[in-house]
Order: sequence, then C-alpha cells, then structure tokens
Amino acid sequence: MMTTVSLGTTGITASARATTKISTGYHSLLEIWSSQSNIYPVKPPRPEEAAYAAMVPAKSFPITGDEDADRLLVSDPLALLLGMMLDQQVPVEWAFRAPARLRERMGGGPLDAAAIAALSPDQVEALFKQPPALHRFPGSMGRRAHALCQHLVDHYHGDAAKIWKGVRSGDELVRRLRDLPGFGPEKAQIFVAVLAKVMGRKPAGWEQAAGPFADAQPRSVADISSRESFTKVREWKKTQKQKGKTKAE
Repeated sequence: MMTTVSLGTTGITASARATTKISTGYHSLLEIWSSQSNIYPVKPPRPEEAAYAAMVPAKSFPITGDEDADRLLVSDPLALLLGMMLDQQVPVEWAFRAPARLRERMGGGPLDAAAIAALSPDQVEALFKQPPALHRFPGSMGRRAHALCQHLVDHYHGDAAKIWKGVRSGDELVRRLRDLPGFGPEKAQIFVAVLAKVMGRKPAGWEQAAGPFADAQPRSVADISSRESFTKVREWKKTQKQKGKTKAE
C-alpha cells in the first residue's frame, strides 16, 4: 500500500524518504509526484526534439558505455548540458550517464528544465541521492542542477538549445555558458568545443572561444567520437597528470 506524503515547499518528508529506500525503482516516487497538482506531469516527446536530433551530425556521443544514454546526449540538449555540468570530480562516464538516470527517475519522458525547476532543491537533491547516486556529491550537484534548470527557465524559456541556437559568435556563446550555474571558464570552453566538434554548432570565432580545446589534440570530451578515441583522451590526460600539466596545456 502506497504511503501518502506531502511534497510542499518543505521538501520530501521522512515518510517519503523511507518509501524511496524500499522502492524497487523510480515508480514509487513518480506515483507520489503524479498525485500532486503542483508537480509538472510527464510530457510526451516534442516535435522540436525530433527536429533538433535530425540536425545533429553525430547520432551518438560514445562516452558512457550505455548506448541509450549516449544517444540521449545528442538528441536532448538538456541532457548534454547537465552531463557537462556534472563532469567534475567523477569519471566522465558517471557524469554523462546521470541525465539518462535522472530521466528514468522522473518518469522516462523527455528531460524538462521547467519540470525540474518546479521541484524544490530538496526534491532534486533526493533524486540525485537515490541509489545509485548520480554524482560523488549528489547533494550539492543536485542543487546545482536545479539552479541550472531555473536559469534556463528564466533566460531561455526552459529550452537548453536556445543557448546556442542562432548565436552569432563564439564570444557570445562562451559568455552565455559562463553565466550558467556550474560553468566556469574552462568548462565553458570545453562545451564550446563539444558543440562544434560533436554537434556541428560552429559560430564564427568558435576556435578562439574554445581556446586549446579547439585543436586536434585528444584532450577533452569534445574529442571523443568512438570508444577508441575515448581511450586516447583518457591516456593523454593520464600522461599530462604524470607530467604535472593540465588538459589545457
């Protein structure tokens, strides 16, 4: 029998946490949420999402080792953005697999920045902490993901792709990225390179905006196009670390 709980502004109660722990998956949490009028319902895929995916030259971003998660990264701009944000202090596979797991925990529909922003930070944190945790630091990163989605709602009508759609210069793109919660200067540069090399989004001057990550050296996630190139990037980073150098050098 399902326990009735409140998901108001005070966050998930102790009863809800207990229910989540004994749940065999995300279905219990979803059932609780779907009964609440203040939670966004699961939405069906939008036509613009299919159109976006059709414009992307890559059909997969082979980072996670999971084909479905890899395809999500090129078909869902929010998944790609969240994966990049989470790519710190954890293996890259863990970071970029997290959006697919988050999607499952929210009911399996398309990731929706407005739906995530409509939750409280405590509720998003609970999603990140549900085993297996979505990050080494699920509390702080869950709250950062909430802040990122709120920023998208406030500035881009909840559409992550609007950050780079129609942008005219690399400088403008990197400025928009640096304004995002969780994106520092280097992360913004790497994401500019990801958009150019993987997604085919190359505004004028993107090479200068991406800095060293625009070159052909396999130094970041932007240079991954296969499992073989994934291995090359990992080995190059390991060598740089042994030399006492960063991936930007």
